[in-house]
Amino acid sequence: MDDSSQETETTKLTSDSKPASQDGVIRIASMGHAAFAAAMVVLGVLGLRMRNFSPVWGPMPKAMPAREVLVYLCAIVSVGCGVGLVWRRTATIAARVLLAWFLIWLLFFKLPEAFPAPTEVGSWYGCAETAVMVAGAWVLYAWFATERDRQFLGFATGDKGIRIARILYGLALIFFGVGHFAYPKQTVVLVPAWLPGHLFWAYFTGVAHCAAGVAILTGVLGRLAAKLFAIMLSSWIIILHIPRVIAALHDRHEWTTLFIAIAITGAAWVLAGSYGVVSEKL
Repeated sequence: MDDSSQETETTKLTSDSKPASQDGVIRIASMGHAAFAAAMVVLGVLGLRMRNFSPVWGPMPKAMPAREVLVYLCAIVSVGCGVGLVWRRTATIAARVLLAWFLIWLLFFKLPEAFPAPTEVGSWYGCAETAVMVAGAWVLYAWFATERDRQFLGFATGDKGIRIARILYGLALIFFGVGHFAYPKQTVVLVPAWLPGHLFWAYFTGVAHCAAGVAILTGVLGRLAAKLFAIMLSSWIIILHIPRVIAALHDRHEWTTLFIAIAITGAAWVLAGSYGVVSEKL
């Protein structure tokens, strides 16, 4: 069943369509929106404390011109946009800036990394991870777009913008899924020790990634696939990332990995929510 017929037209919605109960200063469209925003703040703070790129942006060569400036700029954008996303007066600007920044990073930093070895699945991982962030920010921008945004950037707002975000998201999930088959040994070590059949779970989750990606790209059971995939990512935070952090409380790498997982999961829930009635979110 093609669920595209169930979608609502977001381009006809204005800020006046939001429920009266959400007239305050806080603007939370969904729990995914809140998780994505919070993760952006924490990752930015970690970048400032470590004085280095968080894995969302890096790694970057040490000889890169103006590298230190970019380190702080990425961290400031991450913190500022994360905070701005949850305030009604700044949500649109924050979504616009974060989307633009992630797009710049994807096009000018991540894609060139993949060009030297285009047939290597691993070379596309950085692109796929950033594409998920782009997709999450794009849906938020489509939700929060003002009338001016819809007038001058109509292709990036409303249903058109959400559709572009889903395409990026679907492609990223397929790349992640293929990676489970290309690098099963690296995937197996991430499966919690108490789970039996580690190789089975590595392949099963690879299939789940690919199936969700295809469903989202085609629109066939896309709503269901997006929700089930977001649930799967949420379960990983509980059974994988949180225990690893508890076991190594002073390990910055584990904390960073946790909040990257929260950001990706938040983006996944934002994408899943894009199939709902947007007027209920705003």
